[in-house]
Amino acid sequence: MILPFGLMLLAIALMPYVHRHWWEAHYPKVAAALGAVTVTYYLLVLRQGGRMLHVAHEYASFIALIGSLFVVAGGIHIRVKGEAKPWVNCVFLLIGAVLSNLIGTTGASVLLIRPWIRMNKYRITAFHIVFFIFIVSNVGGCLTPIGDPPLFLGYLKGVPFWWVLTKCWSAWAIVVLALIGVFYVLDRANFLRAPPEIRELETAQETWKLDGLRNLAFLALILVAVFLREPPGVSEALMGVAALGSWFTTPKPVHEANDFTFGPIREVAWLFLGIFATMVPALDYLEIHAGQLGLDTSMKFFWFTGALSAALDNAPTYLTFLAAAVGRQGLSLNQPAQVLEFAGAHDHELMAISLGAVFFGAATYIGNGPNFMVKSICEQAKVSTPSFVEYVLKYALPILLPVFALVALLFFSRWREL
Repeated sequence: MILPFGLMLLAIALMPYVHRHWWEAHYPKVAAALGAVTVTYYLLVLRQGGRMLHVAHEYASFIALIGSLFVVAGGIHIRVKGEAKPWVNCVFLLIGAVLSNLIGTTGASVLLIRPWIRMNKYRITAFHIVFFIFIVSNVGGCLTPIGDPPLFLGYLKGVPFWWVLTKCWSAWAIVVLALIGVFYVLDRANFLRAPPEIRELETAQETWKLDGLRNLAFLALILVAVFLREPPGVSEALMGVAALGSWFTTPKPVHEANDFTFGPIREVAWLFLGIFATMVPALDYLEIHAGQLGLDTSMKFFWFTGALSAALDNAPTYLTFLAAAVGRQGLSLNQPAQVLEFAGAHDHELMAISLGAVFFGAATYIGNGPNFMVKSICEQAKVSTPSFVEYVLKYALPILLPVFALVALLFFSRWREL
């Protein structure tokens, strides 16, 4: 029953190569059909309707958050000045990494990707998009539970709000600065290859300007809704209210300036419908057999959590390995006091799981929700983006893997002896 999930991943990776136009027209049917196989099996064979209902609620919450942030951020237009030089791009990425912790990686991604494209419109390449996904859509949001969905799930289970900031800030700084450093080298070379008139482009009448600031109130409403878990459905309802309020109160010229359409969120909704449904057997198998993986060090937790966060959505993967780590100590993930106890006594393992989930979410388009959304927005804007396979082989493996290996060496290699 893990086969539908494998087919879903293969379709996302290969169909744009095999028959792009057919895939663009029929991917909703593929996602729905593969998801239906898994749902039918759980309902009729395993009689696990409750499990599917839980997954449906998780998917609804995911789409409510992603969709509302997409609509609200799409109502804010950032007007940029001239053509960005490499150092300006680096500062922009650093600001995006910090902002991801305040409004989430999804909110920061949707808010900043269009200005990012406009800043580099005369020389934008695939690596500009890839590093934006690396930094703003993923690793940047590692300092607060608001930043990335896995950390928020940990907070709901009992991990203190400020725990991740106090424990993970140094790893965050190393990864963010390392990636920005690599980006600067690549962007500097790209900048020097540009014609002189592009390198010196500064249009005097253009200024940095924000339009649609009324949407900040709707953004605040979404952030409040994130923390409202009772009664069920109230959080998603408030997010819907924020999205509708933003849509009907944002002036039409602002949406036009952003080239706003619902195409990107529609693609994310259909593809993740298939992913959420088909990945259930893989997650259940992993949870049942987690004890057989030999997870007895923080190093192993980091790499196992990371590898599967890249292949699966990183939020449920985080919970699966957190449950395994807590269970090893005879504690329960469903008891907040016991999770708090685990966070204090075994912070190195919790840190490994947290960093693995957040960082490795950048390794594929499906590792974290904002990744596909950024890709879709860029394609809508006629900006070249790497395919699923190219993203992994050309960028994620040669760039991310060495940086993550450095994190593993610095933070997890000797903790068993300390």
